[in-house]
Amino acid sequence: MEIPEPFVEPTQRRIRVRLGNELVADSTRAQLLVHYGPGSLPTYYVPREDVVPGALTDEVPGSGSGAGSRWTVQSGRKRAESAAWSHKKPTGNLAALAGHVTFSWRQLDWYEEDEQVFVHARDPYKRVDTLHSSRRVQVFIGGEEIANSIRPLLLFETHLPIRYYLPFEDVRTGMLEPSTKTTTCPYKGRARYWSVRAGGQLEPDIVWSYAEPIPENPKIRGLLSFYNERVDLVVDGERLERPVTPFS
Repeated sequence: MEIPEPFVEPTQRRIRVRLGNELVADSTRAQLLVHYGPGSLPTYYVPREDVVPGALTDEVPGSGSGAGSRWTVQSGRKRAESAAWSHKKPTGNLAALAGHVTFSWRQLDWYEEDEQVFVHARDPYKRVDTLHSSRRVQVFIGGEEIANSIRPLLLFETHLPIRYYLPFEDVRTGMLEPSTKTTTCPYKGRARYWSVRAGGQLEPDIVWSYAEPIPENPKIRGLLSFYNERVDLVVDGERLERPVTPFS
């Protein structure tokens, strides 16, 4: 799937960052950096002036080309090592990031207005649409049919292939083995995973479900979806090519 070029634009949302219960940044002047690729997801940068004084400590200047400084974030007795960083002399599409810093989404908590956002910033040009369909969707692993449904929910997400969400009743759930894996998506919520043993092979963490999706995406609740990249998917009798994505 084609990955767009990085770009920066101001956001009208109030952006706040917390370490534990303590505020470390509060800005109505944040810049949204939209970039995708290995280790890169959309994030916000806030002006240095909007960071709580004393929150950035132990500065380590960047050593690589384009690498800015890194800081430990400190608030009270809490510390997050190397959890804030900047760009070094950003130019071109990234010029607006001069004098701004961003924070780790793994180590700190982010808020848009008064609502917490997880994993990464939401791209305003990315859509997640869901449509009920009567297409016949069959899922095969190792030559064995795992699912067969004529009532799929199709999820269309920018830059990703169509995901087919199927009712539990249309999946051979006896072939599913619960996994300990969970993931969180800012557009959908928290997912749990299953592995599938079929055709003499085990496909780990290949199917997922959202038991409690975010309010903006209620229709996927309690349905199962498989990685198109790792199963044989047949839609209305036509076998689909396995797409190449970061999940391949």
